[in-house]
Amino acid sequence: MSLSQPSASLLIQALENELASQLFDRHGPKIRLTKAGTILLELAQPLLEGFDSLPDEFHEHCHNLVTGKLVVAAGGSAISYLLPDIVKRFTHQYPDIHLKLINVPGKQGLTLVYSGEVDFAVGPILGIPADIYSLPLFSFELTLITPLGHPLTRMDKVTLDDIEPYGLIMPAPTMSTRTVIDGVLQQKNLKYRMLMEAGDWEVIKKYVEMGLGIAIVSSICLTGKEKITGISLADYFPARSYGIILRRSKFISPAARHFIELMGPHALSSLTDGKASFQPGPSPAH
Repeated sequence: MSLSQPSASLLIQALENELASQLFDRHGPKIRLTKAGTILLELAQPLLEGFDSLPDEFHEHCHNLVTGKLVVAAGGSAISYLLPDIVKRFTHQYPDIHLKLINVPGKQGLTLVYSGEVDFAVGPILGIPADIYSLPLFSFELTLITPLGHPLTRMDKVTLDDIEPYGLIMPAPTMSTRTVIDGVLQQKNLKYRMLMEAGDWEVIKKYVEMGLGIAIVSSICLTGKEKITGISLADYFPARSYGIILRRSKFISPAARHFIELMGPHALSSLTDGKASFQPGPSPAH
């Protein structure tokens, strides 16, 4: 703000006097927000974000021209399998919007959402904190994939016990699917033999195709063109939901609204007056 520390202090004191509330607790060189300060921050943040987007809103309303910048965080699965068609349509329909995709794991995406460095994140709806808004849009199940002609493909019904004798190619610990797989197998007290770990679904599918093992993957990565056999494990693993993740009361810019609209016919139904408001809805459908 190009202000000296004394000037900033005077402005804060004037604001506290105007609101008749203490906004900061001061302990020597350290300060932290009071409850009143936190409330003011939550109220002011979307207003300031909306002010920053005023030129884009103005151009859209006056000249029917959508401009601006959109920054989206997404994990590898979302970028590889969910977003390509959406990004293609978005860049074709809105060529004057600069779109930036940041490829980061889910936890790092949440950090970027908290900090306001991205407009929103796209990824699995798993372990989302209460102060973050999430909108499920897609649902995928966990699927066992095997080489063609594998003994498991000749069984009428495959159980988790049937998988135990065979070596598994596992997703890397950094992938959220690995957490789900480990949790269910531990709960069932099943031990497995891990042949290798890979942090990319394409790598895992390739090694299964080569006959080097079997794997449990999210159906998000299955295109139907692979030379493998897929066996549903829906009876043992919960479906995985993917969708939009953003900070509550986040101002939704025109560019972000148009992108979200392309993600699903009901995605914009949760947007009210340019803000995200939590509205529980039906179970997500693929």
